[in-house]
Amino acid sequence: MDAICQIYGILVHTQYVRKMPKWFESVFVSPGHHRVHHASNVIYLDKNMGMILIIWDRMFGTFQQELETEKVVFGLTKNPAHPFHPIGIILHEWKNLFLDLGKPQTGLVVKLKYLFYPPGWSHDGSSQTAKEMRAELKK
Repeated sequence: MDAICQIYGILVHTQYVRKMPKWFESVFVSPGHHRVHHASNVIYLDKNMGMILIIWDRMFGTFQQELETEKVVFGLTKNPAHPFHPIGIILHEWKNLFLDLGKPQTGLVVKLKYLFYPPGWSHDGSSQTAKEMRAELKK
């Protein structure tokens, strides 16, 4: 099953397929759905997490169709200090998480929120979650 999942993962990374048939895109992850997954556009953040079946994202409210009016921008929302360091690029989010956990004057409850709340959550408002960023876009 893992081999099937990995092979399918390779197939959805194409840039050459823009759209799949509607019946397919209603059940399976398509290249368009996966482009959204890798996008740094605010509207696309934390969306389309499914590996093979898109039905999970539809069920849990994390589905976002690739929009004709919003070209996908690949990448991170904040670039790491050393973007070309192979180990640094893999571990930079873990490093940031441990820095957050080590912030002074934060108790156990706040530390647990850093672990379990959405990416971007901060106790002092110094960063934003994807949901907060999308709310600001609507203003």
